[in-house]
Amino acid sequence: MTEQISPEIPPSAPVPAGTDQASDEINLLDLLIVFAKHKKLIIGLPMAVGLLAVIYALLLPNIYTANTKILPPQQSQSAAASMLAQLGNAGGLLAGAAGIKNPNDLYVAMLRSRTVADNLIQRFRLMELWKIDTQHPSDAYKALDGVTSITSGKDGLIIIEVDDIDPKRAADLANAYVEELFKFTRVIAVTEASQRRLFFERQFGLAKENLVKAETAARQALQTGGLVKVDDQGRAMVEATARLRGQITVKEVEIGTMRTFAADRNPDLQRLLQELQSMKRELSRIEGSGGPKSGQTSASRQGIDNLGLLRDVKYHEVIFELLARQYEMAKIDEAKDSAIIQVMDKAIEPDRKSKPKRSMIVLLSTMLAGFAAILLAFLGEAAAKARSDPQQAERLRTMKRYLARR
Repeated sequence: MTEQISPEIPPSAPVPAGTDQASDEINLLDLLIVFAKHKKLIIGLPMAVGLLAVIYALLLPNIYTANTKILPPQQSQSAAASMLAQLGNAGGLLAGAAGIKNPNDLYVAMLRSRTVADNLIQRFRLMELWKIDTQHPSDAYKALDGVTSITSGKDGLIIIEVDDIDPKRAADLANAYVEELFKFTRVIAVTEASQRRLFFERQFGLAKENLVKAETAARQALQTGGLVKVDDQGRAMVEATARLRGQITVKEVEIGTMRTFAADRNPDLQRLLQELQSMKRELSRIEGSGGPKSGQTSASRQGIDNLGLLRDVKYHEVIFELLARQYEMAKIDEAKDSAIIQVMDKAIEPDRKSKPKRSMIVLLSTMLAGFAAILLAFLGEAAAKARSDPQQAERLRTMKRYLARR
């Protein structure tokens, strides 16, 4: 038999133990070699930048931060919405621009308004203090906004923080923001009661002016031609008609005021509408009966004029009296309204600086310089190896040619 001899399979060569560890040690040694080769750059650059950062930090002035906390009126969403609805389209744009989502945002928008900023800039002479060119007053707004932080927390408080090199001025500015907010809320109607008060205040002023004009016209007629006596029936009819017309006018004003914050199905609004319709029917009945004309038929031309003057005076007098009552009631409602701004913590002079954090400036600058030095060292090594390799050197020359092109 022929003996088959199987070919010998050479045993696989054993892998030397510790090859991975040797590779890791070589890579670590390469890193250490790079560090040792560029030790002047890696150590010198952070030290130089750190020294410059120390000098820069020492030259910075101390900044003090004063803060005050206020608790604005906790209105419902509907109250804020009704105020914006009263402003019409402008109110909607204001809400969208200011990002108003809750009642506190409305007061934050007031604090950040140009009206408040103008008062503070004039009050503390900030343009002179900050040496701002009078031809560019908008720079004062930016500077004031840069030193002021107004935030609304989830706890319902509004925090006002002001930075300044003078601790007393920082506290005064923070407290002045609250004072200007108080003044602003007296002018702008925020609550429903203040809306009614402001509306009736304007209507009351107009009624007073109209009454003065009517009385002046009657007085001038008396001085020039004298007043011819009119009969009592005509006078009574004129007074009744004028009073009823005045009541209708005031009722329409009251309904218009209520429409700013009440829905159409509001029971009080429905009641006022019914009263208005009843008054109009009564006025139509009186005027249809020809009551006032009975007084005019037997009167002279001057007597007819006197009836017109009497009617105007009585009409504006009724409006004045009724609006005066509504105005007083609106002021009482506003005074009873609990929606007032409360100061939780008044700003006091800070006794410690808040800025600059000099140690943080030096530490960050030194760390960034150290990272930059290490990066430059490795980039230099990579460039040196690329130049020693002909193929890589050719690639570098090609890249330089492309970069040199315009």
